[in-house]
Amino acid sequence: MALRTVRFKQVDVFTSHPFKGNPLAVVFDADGLDTAQMQAIARWTNLSETAFLLTPTDARADYRVRIFTTQGELPFAGHPTLGTAHAFLESGGQPKTPGRLVQECGAGLIELAARRTADSNDAAAQTPETWAFAAPPAKMTPLPEAQYGALGAALRSDALDFGAAPCGVDNGAPWLVVRLKSAQAVLALDIDYAALASVAASVGAQGLAAYGAHAADGPATFEVRCLMTGLGTGEDPVTGSANAAIAMLLAQQDRRPGSRYSVRQGTAMGRDGRVFVDYDDAADKIWIGGAALTVVDGTIRLA
Repeated sequence: MALRTVRFKQVDVFTSHPFKGNPLAVVFDADGLDTAQMQAIARWTNLSETAFLLTPTDARADYRVRIFTTQGELPFAGHPTLGTAHAFLESGGQPKTPGRLVQECGAGLIELAARRTADSNDAAAQTPETWAFAAPPAKMTPLPEAQYGALGAALRSDALDFGAAPCGVDNGAPWLVVRLKSAQAVLALDIDYAALASVAASVGAQGLAAYGAHAADGPATFEVRCLMTGLGTGEDPVTGSANAAIAMLLAQQDRRPGSRYSVRQGTAMGRDGRVFVDYDDAADKIWIGGAALTVVDGTIRLA
């Protein structure tokens, strides 16, 4: 029997340096795969997400993507969105509109754009190859104040900043967004995952997105950590959907640190992910972007 193979890439997202970002597996030409096959491949790659490139069903889209964790499918996720765009373009994909891409996924149509940022803390984001996605709409669910004590106990921290109310933010990937008093407090978190899962579930979240500000001369505006409580447990290295959730909540709570800012994420895991956030008030969009590069390029055997 002849081997059946399809193109495959493993992309490091939110970094311009190999092994410092969040890896993503991208499987091309996936129209012939069913859901069970996609899930089996995602379990095998054993990455936080595996993306499958398909022919779009919406004429406005440049491509369609299905996104799987090792345990289930997501309607949307940020680092797979940027990583898939990188893989599509690197493999010769041509946008219908120069400088723009439209991704079709479970959350609908997601717009991407080639963008630059003047933020000196994120040199990678100043390269021409940097792309960003427009944060999709989100459902906001404030955490009840009665849960604040349980949240502090679950995080084993007395450095929560309740001046910015914790809130569930669901943009296709549901996060409980929590602000801490400093970047150092974020890095010092020692999570009780079972207790955190209960608190997060109270607002429909499947993970915690914790952020805190660096000093003015720090490596980025904010330090971010994302701790998973559903569809797996543990820490995610660099997370586009969570940074979109944080950016939207900052705007809603009138705590935006300017028209653009930068994020460092993955520090506690030995990574150095960099995310830039750009508030485009004229277009009423929030752009979440960062660099990406291919680490593995070849084919994957299906049968």
